[in-house]
Amino acid sequence: MKNILGIGNALVDIMTLLENDNHLQQIGLKKGSMELVDKDQVAQILTKSKLLKQTLTSGGSVANTIHGTSRLGIESGYIGKIGKDKFGTFFAEDLKKSKIYPHLIHSQTETGKAIAFISQDAERTFATYLGAAVEMTPNDLDPQIFSTYDILHIEGYLLFNHDLILKALELAKKFNLLVSLDMASFNVVEENRDFLREIIKKHVNIIFANEEEAKAYTNTEPEDAIHIFAEETNIAIVKMGKKGSIIKRDKDMYKIPAINANTIDTTGAGDLYAAGFLTGILKNKSLQVCGNIGSFVAGKITETIGAKLTNAQWQDIYSHF
Repeated sequence: MKNILGIGNALVDIMTLLENDNHLQQIGLKKGSMELVDKDQVAQILTKSKLLKQTLTSGGSVANTIHGTSRLGIESGYIGKIGKDKFGTFFAEDLKKSKIYPHLIHSQTETGKAIAFISQDAERTFATYLGAAVEMTPNDLDPQIFSTYDILHIEGYLLFNHDLILKALELAKKFNLLVSLDMASFNVVEENRDFLREIIKKHVNIIFANEEEAKAYTNTEPEDAIHIFAEETNIAIVKMGKKGSIIKRDKDMYKIPAINANTIDTTGAGDLYAAGFLTGILKNKSLQVCGNIGSFVAGKITETIGAKLTNAQWQDIYSHF
């Protein structure tokens, strides 16, 4: 059985339901934004939000993807850095519950947190404290871990740490892992465009981008961006939300429709698309089938709050594939 290793920012997602958007003004957040906050700010926001309905899940883009691949039957591992606190313990235990092997590094700094405020219209507003997650260094990467996997999946939010990314790519090459990269955010792309071009052409086999990320990288719309990506990597995927996705390898291109979904929260949709797609790759499915699995799982995650599907939803997915 082929398997996958993810590396990313280890965060605990605190999903918070809003009765109205007035609370965002009270805590100083702009609706729809993703704002980085410090240790004191996150503590204040949590205190002011303690009466709202909240649920905890282990999060971060790649952690969401790896939870998905594991639930889809792929042996999965995860590299991240957490604090020696209750949130770090929760993160580790949540990985184990999904049968993910936790390659976790511990820090004296608090575990990172992403407080996601979900508005009534399904819009998400994030206050993110990265904490221990951003302290990962090249020296934290154990070569022996890489020797036991087939795909390395990297989240774009790590691109600010060039030395860490280069070390991970070096180890992936040494042990013949395919490299998959999720671009993560258009602002990440804009601030790391030259570095991205360098590593995509030399090291990346599979690239995931949404419309905004594709435009930030290529300055074109998805239908043109997919061709540019496909010239630089083996398999290119551009996700377009309700308009589906486009996949291209060499001269072969596939348009994958989105499923009809009762969307209430889009958190994790892109991450779960990657989970479905990479599961298909690891099971030697056609690109059309890989895209269909990704689209189906992504659609299902929008029907629940947060980036974790219920057991009933997984059973529905299993019945389709």
